Amino acid sequence: IISHEIGQYSVYPNFREIEKYTGVLSPINFLAVKKDLEAKGRLNLAEKYTEATGKFATILYKEEIERAYKTDGLSGFQLLDLHDFPGQGTALVGILDAFWDSKGFTTGEEFKEFCSPLVPLLWFEKAVFYNNETIKGEIGLSNYSGVLNNTEMIWSVYEEKDSVLQSGSISTGIIENGNVSKLGTLEFNLADIAVPAQLTLELELEGTPYRNSWQIWVYDHEISLNSNDVILTSSFEEAYRSLADGKKVLLSPSLDLFDGIEGKFVPVFWSPVHFPNQPGTMGILCDPGHPVFNSFPTEIHSNWQWWDISKNSKTIEVAEMNVKPLITVIDNFFKNRNLTNLFEAKVGEGFLVFSSIDLINNLETRPASKQLLSSIINYMNSESFSPENIILEEDLLKFNKNAPVDVSDVLSIYN
Repeated sequence: IISHEIGQYSVYPNFREIEKYTGVLSPINFLAVKKDLEAKGRLNLAEKYTEATGKFATILYKEEIERAYKTDGLSGFQLLDLHDFPGQGTALVGILDAFWDSKGFTTGEEFKEFCSPLVPLLWFEKAVFYNNETIKGEIGLSNYSGVLNNTEMIWSVYEEKDSVLQSGSISTGIIENGNVSKLGTLEFNLADIAVPAQLTLELELEGTPYRNSWQIWVYDHEISLNSNDVILTSSFEEAYRSLADGKKVLLSPSLDLFDGIEGKFVPVFWSPVHFPNQPGTMGILCDPGHPVFNSFPTEIHSNWQWWDISKNSKTIEVAEMNVKPLITVIDNFFKNRNLTNLFEAKVGEGFLVFSSIDLINNLETRPASKQLLSSIINYMNSESFSPENIILEEDLLKFNKNAPVDVSDVLSIYN
């Protein structure tokens, strides 16, 4: 059995590719997307869109390829391609562009860590932990490089590469060619980790160039959600009253109270032009240096700590609203809507953070969402929180099903 065309995680167009078309072909698809994004005033974000979606797609390809290696009886897998396929609606699913050049978000050496004749593997339950838990994993190896004789597999856990928290090793024994083998276990107690933390688990086959790594996130299981001066509410009505009184409000309404796009973790499949009826977003874009994320370690792009957050959310459009997105949800290039699931604004005498992420329900079983809520509250209680973008109370009505307003449909750039 061979798995056919796995992945197909779409990446936002790289407009720098346009200048490469010096022959008889014209990249009218890229030009149309660029023109549309420029008309909407967000061309300055294009490179960030490409970077964030590209790094996210690489993470997902890694996961899917490793799952293929781990599957007993699977003889191989095929990608649609390593490079973009310009046809059938523009399938920008490649790690490389249509000219077989790097898009700049990964390297050949990095890709070979998980797609190679010999790949260190780690079976583990989850990527998000509380600090009263223990990481347990099974160390393994996919070997299609010849017979492997008694080599040491070294494992390490670190936050910074030059400061290893714990390490160990295990012998491979003799591994025949064409086998996926489990070698032994890794165990690491998280009680002494300074939280919140983003850690790296790394495997390295001693004396060889073969290595692989995974990221995990560790949060405080006793974290306090002391809101102090912040009004945390799921009620629009309470939010209106508190804003009118000049208070700081974190409004996280129940997802069934407002309209929005289905919250998705994975990006659009293949091509949003060829398959236009997908929910159709492409991951998140944020500024890791913004104080709202001081207690929530993140990169600029989606990673596994965003799984629960994304799945328990709706994505809202703020095209005509004067708000500052704290998290941008990158729309697919077919529609290029201005999307978010967390924004801030000044409303009358009050200050608002609006969350279309569920930050209220079942938080004890949702550690990443609980940690994000804590980080938002800390930010709102700090001197850094002072939204300047002004909106009216009426602007919030578009998100309230109990007070609907007409919202015109957004036409695609191809209409």
